[in-house]
This record gives sequence, structure tokens and C-alpha cells, in this order.
Amino acid sequence: GYLDYYVNRCQFNSTELKDIEYIYSVYYNKLEIYRFSNSLGKFVGYTEYGVKQANYFNKDTAYVSSLNAQKERYCQHNIGIDYSNA
Repeated sequence: GYLDYYVNRCQFNSTELKDIEYIYSVYYNKLEIYRFSNSLGKFVGYTEYGVKQANYFNKDTAYVSSLNAQKERYCQHNIGIDYSNA
């Protein structure tokens, strides 16, 4: 069989918004195909198919903007909870 999965992650070293990076990755059979990083503000492809997908998604400015907003909406919110419970 085949396995595809998607990973949303937040990399951070403080609760400050400037120190947080939101990354959305798409994998197929354990190989990362393409990724969105809010520090780059765009998708990047790692395979031939991934490059095509990245170019396609980068043209959708509304989608890119919604992923950029995840840094504050998803990451900062959850990181604040993690820090308060640590």
C-alpha cells in the first residue's frame, strides 16, 4: 500500500511571535514532497511532483495568506498553553 500524510508543526524558542515558525509538510511514503514555511512565505517542492504542486499553491494567494495566519492562530496560542503548563 501507499501512505500519505500531512504534518503541521511549530518550531519556536520563545512565546514571542517573531521566534515562531509554522511549517506545513506533505509526505508520501515517508518522503517529504513539498512544504509551506511561513518564514519563506511560500511553498517549496522537494520532488518533481512537489515542485509542480508548490508552484500551483503559491499562485493561490488566499491559501498562502491563510497558512501565514496559522503562525499566530495555531502556533502562538498552543505554545502559550504549553509554556504555562511546563
